[in-house]
Amino acid sequence: MHADKIQITLIKLKSGSRLLRLTEPETGLALERALNPERPLLSQKQQLKALFESMLQSAAVLLAA
Repeated sequence: MHADKIQITLIKLKSGSRLLRLTEPETGLALERALNPERPLLSQKQQLKALFESMLQSAAVLLAA
């Protein structure tokens, strides 16, 4: 699992709300979160990416054990 290969997709729903999806293409693992329209996109993206990278590292440790 490579955290540097994380794909980030911004999805706009018909309702007008937006989702941020992070995917690790090698494993297909993904994390998706609805965005808060009152917070800057960049800070939400950075926070979610840090969380996803941490989750990938934990998964890698569990798989190696």
